[in-house]
Amino acid sequence: MSSLPLPILAFFAGLASFLSPCVLPLVPGYVSLISGAGVEELKSPQAQLRRRVMTNSIGFILGFSVVFITLGLISTGVGQLAAQYKSRLAIIAGVVVIIFGLHLTGIFRIKALYADARLHTVKGSATLIGAFVIGFAFAFGWTPCVGPLLATVLGFAADEATLQKGAFLLTIYSLGLAVPFLLTALLMERFLKFYSRFRSHMHALEVVSGVFMIALGVLLVMGRFTLISSWLSFLNRFAL
Repeated sequence: MSSLPLPILAFFAGLASFLSPCVLPLVPGYVSLISGAGVEELKSPQAQLRRRVMTNSIGFILGFSVVFITLGLISTGVGQLAAQYKSRLAIIAGVVVIIFGLHLTGIFRIKALYADARLHTVKGSATLIGAFVIGFAFAFGWTPCVGPLLATVLGFAADEATLQKGAFLLTIYSLGLAVPFLLTALLMERFLKFYSRFRSHMHALEVVSGVFMIALGVLLVMGRFTLISSWLSFLNRFAL
């Protein structure tokens, strides 16, 4: 059975995290913070500013990736220690994923996931190291908001056989966040036009994500998660 679907799910979880209502609207502000340039200036950057935006965006991405990958390593380590309870833990994980899915659909809300923990005291710096620190703070500060999707990926990481596989899964999740962030940083004017059209659909995206998470949770509870591998087996032809 192919293990390809899990990385695919992790990537789309990262992408959905980027598109969440508490991340997407603030992306221009973060790009401005790490580049030292105003949003208007970022719409048509000169060559020097464009290079700074690219370099510092990579620093920012590395910052939040370090946090998420570390969480993945911890989850996998804990999962290995509890391997003898794997079937019971899968049921518990499934129930948690279902609850998070219900939260995203709006059937009920978990107030703790709306906590504003964005570390407002972190100061900007138009340097690579400063961007890394801001990215590091981003990961911790926004974890309550992206919690449902991140927790799902961490649950999968906990079920992996090795620390390397768990770290890889969270690397792919981080990549799902990183790719659109980098594109936004380089194409700010287009992003602002996209956001003006997309923001009316953000709740619909949350609902779709929630329904998908509920389905994943049900499969985990039933011990039938491997069905996803068979459903997505056609993707194996694209694997190296």
